[in-house]
Amino acid sequence: MTPGAQLLPLARNAPRIAVLIPCYNEEVAIPRVVAAFRAALPDATIYVYDNNSKDGTVAAARAAGAVVRNESLQGKGHVVRRMFADIEADAYVLVDGDDTYDAAAAPEMLRLLLADRLDMVTGVRRTPEAIAAAAYRRGHQLGNAVLTGMVRWVFGDRISDMLSGYRVFSRRFVKSFPALAAGFETETEFTVHALELKLPVGEVPSAYKERPAGSTSKLNTYRDGFRILRTIIHLVQRERPLMFFSVAGGILLFLALVLAVPLLQTFLATGLVPRLPTAVLATGLVLLSFLSFVCGLILDTVTRGRQEAKRIAYLALPAPDFEEHP
Repeated sequence: MTPGAQLLPLARNAPRIAVLIPCYNEEVAIPRVVAAFRAALPDATIYVYDNNSKDGTVAAARAAGAVVRNESLQGKGHVVRRMFADIEADAYVLVDGDDTYDAAAAPEMLRLLLADRLDMVTGVRRTPEAIAAAAYRRGHQLGNAVLTGMVRWVFGDRISDMLSGYRVFSRRFVKSFPALAAGFETETEFTVHALELKLPVGEVPSAYKERPAGSTSKLNTYRDGFRILRTIIHLVQRERPLMFFSVAGGILLFLALVLAVPLLQTFLATGLVPRLPTAVLATGLVLLSFLSFVCGLILDTVTRGRQEAKRIAYLALPAPDFEEHP
């Protein structure tokens, strides 16, 4: 039975499915992940990309039946960039190698991607109350809610779990995605790229569980949280420059007015400007605020051109052809 027969029983052409698993020191978890996805998607090819593991991750993945490759640049973003460049498929399932995501959700995510011709489907994490404290700590939940809320406010309200590591992508998305991130902020890039180009996306609830005993998380709540926040700020500056520089200009103009109003009151009452340095500073802040706004206008035009180029790169790839028979 082909993957297409499982996902779209009457499909004309069967899609090639690739399961992509980036790994770093996951000797305990990776055999379970490979086995679970082999059971859920028996005709998919499962790729494990090792990222300089110091334990037996490579041997364990090979023993489980995965195709194992290596990426020497440290960081999940580097691994994702290499996987997207190397692997040829029609649909890609990206999942972490820590055995926290439910492989049973993959067929439904693929079915939605193929049937509705979407470019990205996100596995939205759902954690039972009994294990929520251990599997998905409150600090992580709060950070995800805040960061996801920022992205939804700036780029569009179509994603509810921006930091989920469980995604299904179309070939069009993978081969036109400019992967620039180095670490865990790559999920933020996925989301912003899809929202900026207004690509068709979907979501499927997926169970999220605790890591197996003996497996250790590589995520640092504060360090990686600040890295993701910094990435969001950089993406806003790059993709919404008029908004970014208008806000910066507004702050500078407000500070200038705070400094200038007392001086203006004194001048109107006495005809004198007793604090000349403050007056010069206020004038400089006003000039900087207008300069910031002009920079936003110019960069907005540049960004428009970049978006058009990315859209053309996306459209240069053929659309999937997995129509059902009449």
